[in-house]
Amino acid sequence: MRITLVHPAGFNFVPGQPDFSVLANRMAPIGIMQLASWLEKFGHSVQLHDCLGPYAPPTIAENAEIVLATEPEMVGFSATTSGFMDAFEIAAYIRQRRPEIKITFGNVHVSSIGAPILEQFPEIDYLVIGEGEGAFLDLADGKPLKEIGNLIYRDETGKIRINPRRDRILDLDELPFPAYEKLAGFPHAYHLPLFAYEKRHGATMITSRGCPYTCSFCDRTVFERLYKTNSAQYTYDHMKYLRDNFGVYHINMYDDLFTAKKQRVMDLCQLLIDKPLGIQWNCAIRTGHTSDEMLAKLKQAGVLMVSMGIESADPGMMERHKAGVTLDAVRDTVRQIHAAGMRAKGLFIFGMPGETPETVKVTSDFILSLELDEMNMTKFSPLHGAPIWDECVSGVSGEMIEDWRLMNCLNFVFLPHGFKSREEMDALYNWHVKRFYNSKGYHRRFAKRLWAHRWSLWHVLKHLPETIAAARYFSANKEQLEKAKREFTLHPRQPVGLQPFLSPELQVDNIVSMSPIKLSRREVMKTVLSAVEEGSACCTPPELQAAV
Repeated sequence: MRITLVHPAGFNFVPGQPDFSVLANRMAPIGIMQLASWLEKFGHSVQLHDCLGPYAPPTIAENAEIVLATEPEMVGFSATTSGFMDAFEIAAYIRQRRPEIKITFGNVHVSSIGAPILEQFPEIDYLVIGEGEGAFLDLADGKPLKEIGNLIYRDETGKIRINPRRDRILDLDELPFPAYEKLAGFPHAYHLPLFAYEKRHGATMITSRGCPYTCSFCDRTVFERLYKTNSAQYTYDHMKYLRDNFGVYHINMYDDLFTAKKQRVMDLCQLLIDKPLGIQWNCAIRTGHTSDEMLAKLKQAGVLMVSMGIESADPGMMERHKAGVTLDAVRDTVRQIHAAGMRAKGLFIFGMPGETPETVKVTSDFILSLELDEMNMTKFSPLHGAPIWDECVSGVSGEMIEDWRLMNCLNFVFLPHGFKSREEMDALYNWHVKRFYNSKGYHRRFAKRLWAHRWSLWHVLKHLPETIAAARYFSANKEQLEKAKREFTLHPRQPVGLQPFLSPELQVDNIVSMSPIKLSRREVMKTVLSAVEEGSACCTPPELQAAV
């Protein structure tokens, strides 16, 4: 079958102006690249189109015409919440021009909402929920729809059918390397976050799937609880493949839990020490999943920077949203990373339920005290499948704007009760960012490694003319842009209030993790299964607490 896989661009608040997020960091769409290589392994012909790629045109129609020019029999969209409406508009254009083309959607948004997506968007033929390789291959092979696990579809009568979840891929080494060669402009026109690498070219890798933890803000409906990894040898071979075939000399590992299986990490480091590739790389760790020995090995193996999710420095916020991580442990881990000769990057979230100006200032003070080499603070965007979703949309903890296009961690869609307005949140966010990057400590650390970042400097200079032009545009039209932001209206086709579609196990995880009272996991599971048998999509925490 001829298949074209599409990575939608998502929403740009000022159409016609550069999307500065891709100027600072243009990541290759690993998901569709992995799916492409998998489908081709079994004889299917696959094309890729990245709507955020270096050569992609700005409009829906132009991107849709590029997809149509590949003469596909099926088009697959990998869409996050913020990218869904962009993907839908391309799909609707394709459906109008070529109605015989089958249209499939996958990724986290459809995995967390499920069947209501098909009810609201008749232009879409299939939803692939969860891990996509098996279901998409079955579709391409022409297997009967009712036999395809992880598939939601309409039967011959038009009724929506939800097939059972299929077993996860247990050996990730079965997957071929992602189809980097199909990505126009890779690697020279894709780049890692500025000043986070020294060598070029850069690339990203993901070497694990799933997560056993239950952070309040994280949606795990795609890979759920089962944590699986590539082997150390596969990961080493993947790195070597990128170096030998594409000239890649820096890799960002985007695993959420890269160091969770310690022996795998130690084995990979030993391979890189025994047979050096000349590659530098970055990875993320979870506080408590490391040691001086492991950090020393990571340094020897070429790691430049280690990231860790901290989220907040307010003890109450940490207990509520990321239990198991303490401020003392964070301080100790940062000291360990620096002692091992690597850079430390902290990852934080601003604006979750319970946030106040005071908690933000506490976090800002803590960030400066750590002397981090880099810091990333995202604006909280609730996700449908996350434990905290129900609380956010209920109004209990704040006011929610359920506009999917804005849910990209760049806009404050959730306003906690502790703040008077989103403008107040934006002002405090900007205050903190300026405070960090204008601090003497950051200037001192940055100046020491300035020459090492000459490729980032070159990238900034290369795009300076368009940056200056955009700055002038924003300055000249500031009032109109602020007005447009205040009066921004919902996409006419986007529904509001769709219930998340969660497996019983994830319902239990979410309820137990967010409940203010102690609940028995076994009893909660019994109640959830009973509700599912009775035809209810899910149970709310109050219902379960009453039942238990």
